[in-house]
Amino acid sequence: MTPVVLDGGDRRCVLLLIELRRLIATLEAGAVVHLIATDPAAPLDLPAWCHLTGHEYLGPVAGDRPTYAVRVAADATPTDAARPWRPAAS
Repeated sequence: MTPVVLDGGDRRCVLLLIELRRLIATLEAGAVVHLIATDPAAPLDLPAWCHLTGHEYLGPVAGDRPTYAVRVAADATPTDAARPWRPAAS
């Protein structure tokens, strides 16, 4: 399966997580997302977000731009749409 690429450019991780959350909601379990992110917080924030949600952080991907891989989980924990670093209110 070909990875889905999300080019976050130079956006801050807060915005990247909002975009990543939105994209992942449209994908099937097992899909892999390659997130291109130059924000220096990305290597810390992405694994933490994956730990919170249950998606699988696959780590950095070799290339000319900083890219990180995430595998979509079937039973991920929902997060707040505006603040995806927080679990959704029940």
